[in-house]
Amino acid sequence: MARIVLKIDVDTLRGTREGVPNLARIFDRFKARATFLFSLGPDHTGWAMRRVLRPGFLKKVSRTSVVEHYGIKQLMYGVLLPGPDIGVKTAAEMRAIHEAGFECGIHTWDHVYWQDNVRSQDQAWTEKQMQKSFNRFVGIFGAPPVTHGAAGWQMNGHAFEQIDAWGMHYASDGRGHSPYLPVVDGRQLSHVQMPTTLPTLDEVLGVDGVDEHTVAAWMLKHTENNPHDQVFTLHAELEGQKLAPIFEQLLEGWRAQGHTFATMGDYYATLDRSTLPSYPVTWGEIPGRSGELIVQP
Repeated sequence: MARIVLKIDVDTLRGTREGVPNLARIFDRFKARATFLFSLGPDHTGWAMRRVLRPGFLKKVSRTSVVEHYGIKQLMYGVLLPGPDIGVKTAAEMRAIHEAGFECGIHTWDHVYWQDNVRSQDQAWTEKQMQKSFNRFVGIFGAPPVTHGAAGWQMNGHAFEQIDAWGMHYASDGRGHSPYLPVVDGRQLSHVQMPTTLPTLDEVLGVDGVDEHTVAAWMLKHTENNPHDQVFTLHAELEGQKLAPIFEQLLEGWRAQGHTFATMGDYYATLDRSTLPSYPVTWGEIPGRSGELIVQP
């Protein structure tokens, strides 16, 4: 059948310390290859609560129980508690994942700060944020990152151009249906975007009666007899913790369907760049997620 590219967004200190090693153990059991994308700077998860005024956010919170998944202490970072520096506190855990054979890349410097601001920011702001994460990654891993996956699927044109400037061949910064070459201000960039193609568990849970008992079956229907490669984004804070049993059901189901598991690099190696279409960078909404994000037309 097809490949399922497993792309893990790691947003928080707790996700890095607890969710990441939990997922590594699961992947080892399934002999699954995967890509971990790390948040490398301060954990300001508490700042996200300012989003309560955004249409759709409270509805999503009520469906997915943010407090249950992230914990009270996590939600105080940046509000009542100082935001801990994830890259400083968990460098050893990050290196262990790379040494275990998993592909590692950049998610962001400051997850909430990036997600809430990048769309409207200029080149100087964007490059400063991205260079912080790049420098920290090199400091932790001893080599430059090979890929990038944006926090909250939020980017701007300068950010896409920075990926080219870093010399990355591939990234996964938005949502869509197939790999493509991004176009910014009429100029085709050189790296390949491999968008997330499948819905995330937190977008599906609580919608149309889908709950924790039925969500795996719902997701597996989308990949049954589907010959197309898929990119699935999961979160260390969700599938690496409370939703781990559901994620294991998914892996079992995908394996039974005949799918194989791949890193972003594995997937890129199968692509013929000369056949890829070009699409302009654009914004749109995704069912189950509040606000707009980068989408493939």
